Amino acid sequence: MSTPRSATGESPGTPPATGADPHRHQDAEQALGTTGTAHRQVGSAEAAAAGIAWWDADADDYHATHGGFLGDEDFVWCPEGLREADARLLGEVAGARVLEVGAGSAPCARWLIRNGADAVALDISGGMLRHARAANERTGVPVPLVQANAEYLPIADASMDAACSAFGAVPFVASVEAVFGEVARVLRPGGRWVFAVTHPMRWIFPDDPGPLGLTVTQPYFDRTPYVEVDETGRATYVEYHRTLGDYVRALTAAGLVLDELLEPEWPPGHDRIWGQWSPLRGRLFPGTAIFRCTNGTR
Repeated sequence: MSTPRSATGESPGTPPATGADPHRHQDAEQALGTTGTAHRQVGSAEAAAAGIAWWDADADDYHATHGGFLGDEDFVWCPEGLREADARLLGEVAGARVLEVGAGSAPCARWLIRNGADAVALDISGGMLRHARAANERTGVPVPLVQANAEYLPIADASMDAACSAFGAVPFVASVEAVFGEVARVLRPGGRWVFAVTHPMRWIFPDDPGPLGLTVTQPYFDRTPYVEVDETGRATYVEYHRTLGDYVRALTAAGLVLDELLEPEWPPGHDRIWGQWSPLRGRLFPGTAIFRCTNGTR
């Protein structure tokens, strides 16, 4: 699970979010020369380049911070801690061919294999896949790893029974329509597509897990991506916002049927702060949206 860095503009050099590590992205920012933010559109090629660069630069720190929560072979859908072992959103996985999109270090794919699936893990970042290879060696679970852009899946037509993504790829691509179209192409008829993203309503609040993150500052309907840049204006990090309606329209256009939209509640006793996720915010409004879909027309 590669949770987004920011939803509304945690600019480099600004005061850190309440309760957050003030240095949580410092190494990646320095490596990429990030100097500020830009309010502009970003196309697919620039977004892909930024995604590779950012997750390669941040991979070590990301796993040092979140690796213990995610595990090496566990399927955690979201910071609220919902697990596939309990939710069974993919249904019966034993014997199924499953593609994980935006897999990071691939703990979800590893869990799927442990539970009898034939899983493949795909990510755009070689740095994240380096951690996946290391986890393969630690666990003895040889997840096949593919480095690719989710907008262009190097997977054969109708070759998968299911596809999933726990905060991977979808928030970081310029064309979610392209991703959904590719997922529909590689799924067999009736195949399942389940993905988790930051709940779209979070976009309107500052990226702060504390009291400052409870005040609306950003229009819900402003779809301009959050962009960090270096001194030349080149994007070093890009994250896209879509409304709930945008997701539904894109799914429908791809021939995917939305079966269920889940908004996991913050569980009692769960006190972990992860970026903007916290018990304070979790008690008041959702942080995650999970879309469970069926390939209905292909």
